[in-house]
Amino acid sequence: MSVAEILHRKGSEVSTIRSVDPVDVAVQRLRELRIGALVVMDRWGKFVGMISERHIVRGLERYGVKVLSSRVDEIMSHDVVTCAPEDRVDKAMAQMTVHRVRHLPVVEHDRIIGIVSIGDLVKSQLETKEQEARVLRDMAAAHV
Repeated sequence: MSVAEILHRKGSEVSTIRSVDPVDVAVQRLRELRIGALVVMDRWGKFVGMISERHIVRGLERYGVKVLSSRVDEIMSHDVVTCAPEDRVDKAMAQMTVHRVRHLPVVEHDRIIGIVSIGDLVKSQLETKEQEARVLRDMAAAHV
């Protein structure tokens, strides 16, 4: 299965925040949307990074509650690993494992067209395995 197929199923909405917004706004948005990461855009709408729950926790450890009034760009990841819509799920999972991330923006023609999480990828793998098992059971039943 490809990343594009996952986006087709789950939707391609990308939740964003501005790099100059305070971290407490990111916390609110993550909670309201019940998600684990936001794509960070600069004032011109250009993709410049990601902020996740992990960044906030690390910021709290390092700076204490003062981090909540810091700007998002002070604690976010600037070098973000991305994937392409034609990438296979196993490739995307490998990237997440190697880079120790839980979210991958999906980029096509220098534009973010969606985002996939480790949960999305695991769910797709489980669905594929369940479908394979059904086919094998059907084949076995047909030969009895």
